[in-house]
Amino acid sequence: MAKKEKQKDKKPLLYRFIFWLFTVFYKKRRFIGKHRIEGEAVIVVGNHAQTHAPLTSELYFPAKKAIWCIGEMTKAKEVPAYAYQDFWSLKPKWTRWFYKLLSYIMAPLCGYIFSNADTIAVYKDARLMSTFKSSVKALSEGKKVVLFPENRECYNEIINDFQDKFVAVAKLYYSRYKVCPTFVPMYNAPELKAVIFGKPIRYDPNIDIDEQCKIVCNHLKKEITRIARLLPRHRVVPYANISKKDYPYSK
Repeated sequence: MAKKEKQKDKKPLLYRFIFWLFTVFYKKRRFIGKHRIEGEAVIVVGNHAQTHAPLTSELYFPAKKAIWCIGEMTKAKEVPAYAYQDFWSLKPKWTRWFYKLLSYIMAPLCGYIFSNADTIAVYKDARLMSTFKSSVKALSEGKKVVLFPENRECYNEIINDFQDKFVAVAKLYYSRYKVCPTFVPMYNAPELKAVIFGKPIRYDPNIDIDEQCKIVCNHLKKEITRIARLLPRHRVVPYANISKKDYPYSK
């Protein structure tokens, strides 16, 4: 059985080569506070830091994981429109033609990488329930569900506000297994080559889900902010893909 499971989880040769290539050029990060992601049903919530957080999590996350990835990035045909709008729409006008072209060039590779990585496709329409069910399944298999829920609205100089629907995964998991999942905040500091896990918060089935979303998200945002401000002064990589010279500092 173990041998069959290992074969099932084995990635295609091309993907493994691409994975190795990324590790050559994108050096390993230090993960601090790893004890906080131990145990059953752990949902890790971090700042996006543009591509740094997803890339770091795929390459070096210190446990079995399933990373939320926008569904459009797993399909080559849908990559160009999403990638340009989400990654490069804020670039200077005179450079946008280049990024539109780049979005088409990178589409086949992105579709291949994201469909073979340790990901869960995320949708913002009726298919969202399939995202939740896949997340519950991953948690039941002992994987840590990792996600980056920032939206475009600023929360502070460290992090943007959160889309809060992810909290419903905990409700679904509890209804099925009678175990309360734990949400663990994670701060990615690319300049320091470090990833820090903060103080967790546990899902409470006795609190209304709408209120629970607010409580969980407020805790996670405040804890990520606290971690960032306690670290040595560093440039914060924001959610928006802006010029590096405009990155804010943590202090």
